[in-house]
Amino acid sequence: MEITNNWILPALILVPFIAGFLCWVVDKLDDHLPRYIALIGMLITLGLTGVLWSQGGFTYELGQQVPSWAAQFQVEWIKSLGINIHLAVDGLSLLMVGLTALLGVLAVGCSFGEIQKNVGFFHLNLLWSLGGVIGVFLAIDLFLFFFFWEMMLVPIYFLIALWGHTGAAGKSRVYAATKFFIYTQVAGLIMLVGILGLVIYGYMMSGTIGFDYYYLMAVARTLDAQAPHIAYALMICMFIGFAVKLPVFPLHGWLPDAHAQAPTAGSVDLAGILIKTAAYGLLRFVIPFFPAASAQFADIAIIFGLIGIFYGAWCAFQQTDMKRLLAYTSISHMGFVLLALYAGNILTFQGLMIMMLAHGLSSAALFIMCGQVYERLHTRDLRLMGGIRGQFQYLPFFLMFFIAALVGIPGLGNFIGEFLILMGAFGKFPTFTIIAAISLVFAGLYGLILIHKALFGTPNEAQKQHYATPLKDLTAREIVLLMVCAIGLVWLGMYPQTFLDVSNSSMRWIANSYIPVQEIVESTQQVVSQANVEIQ
Repeated sequence: MEITNNWILPALILVPFIAGFLCWVVDKLDDHLPRYIALIGMLITLGLTGVLWSQGGFTYELGQQVPSWAAQFQVEWIKSLGINIHLAVDGLSLLMVGLTALLGVLAVGCSFGEIQKNVGFFHLNLLWSLGGVIGVFLAIDLFLFFFFWEMMLVPIYFLIALWGHTGAAGKSRVYAATKFFIYTQVAGLIMLVGILGLVIYGYMMSGTIGFDYYYLMAVARTLDAQAPHIAYALMICMFIGFAVKLPVFPLHGWLPDAHAQAPTAGSVDLAGILIKTAAYGLLRFVIPFFPAASAQFADIAIIFGLIGIFYGAWCAFQQTDMKRLLAYTSISHMGFVLLALYAGNILTFQGLMIMMLAHGLSSAALFIMCGQVYERLHTRDLRLMGGIRGQFQYLPFFLMFFIAALVGIPGLGNFIGEFLILMGAFGKFPTFTIIAAISLVFAGLYGLILIHKALFGTPNEAQKQHYATPLKDLTAREIVLLMVCAIGLVWLGMYPQTFLDVSNSSMRWIANSYIPVQEIVESTQQVVSQANVEIQ
């Protein structure tokens, strides 16, 4: 298969890298210059995503054995090991790259007032983490994928360690950054074992070393049919690598501390984008590579997801720090991701797509608002808030709007995602689906508690000095940032078909990967032959 290289794909990765480097270089000239360079860099990235969208090509043909890529870019890298710089985009990856670019613009915008020291180096780390995430979404050579997967973690470590806050429990930002780094590095090494296991078995089967997506998918599916125990073990290795990042209970320990201590832009990056890379990895690699092993593992995965839903909601009830509360709501919502993934039909996959987009926008907006509240009240402790509704004109409206979105109010994107997931999962897992639906009541409760403690009641005695004069309401820049998220959520809620049309081909192909074990060998013969021809 001949590939016509589309240079937009490497440009999507290189633009944030180059812009971040320029931010660092010009730091000494002017504190404001890095901010505008970073903003322009992410706007260009968002524009390139729009160009790819306009080119189309997101189609699905019945019975196709490989994903339908709308654009590809491939050059040789390490020929002796079968490693290429192979980038490709379909509807799934395009929407994820678009979300990354949009939230990247918002992350740069919300840091204008917060970051005052080492501005250039801050934007270097922020943009390089975003560039790494885009690389994860575009790379289909698994060596290149793993390279970006590990690379994107280092800048986030520096974002938390250098510009973070001291948490409500007194834990330092360095502690939180180190915990995040250890969790994700160990998980990455376990995932690497799974990838190398596939490469080794591929070499034993065909005598060819390669990291190509088609080739390793063929190897994995053959193992799935002929050596199910080996396939199950390799699948678990890859699952753990993604589960820590999602995060899945009980592998979630890094998330609350990382969120509580991260700067606002870091929290937007973590909640809005980074945990979506894990859901993407499960969709792109685990489910298509190991359909039989994934079906066998489905009940266990969904049980962990359900535990996470209720555990995250219960822990959210207990929090007094606004950021930690929102961090635990992310753990709760990610339980729906596992239900959607392992129910394994087009409805749940499409619901997952909408949920990832909507959760990215709503959680990013709420973490931006945490930063805005902190700038005005100098605290994120809900016990020290209360009565601020009358002090602002715009802030209370936006806070209530995004909390309503997060808990799944009809008419907004989160509701569409959750509804599609529950509707699609009910036929296969009715008991699990009913239990998951009950959790939506708890989401409403912690949302109401957050609104009540922050906005209503009377001001705390310890905070009265902040209420002596009228507090400064949201600026035009802050309102624009929040309006972007609000418009996106309303669009997702009122007209989700815009995005469902783009992701349909990718999700339909992944859904069709859930086929009976006896059919896997026959369905992969064509892929094996094609992959060997391409590698040679």
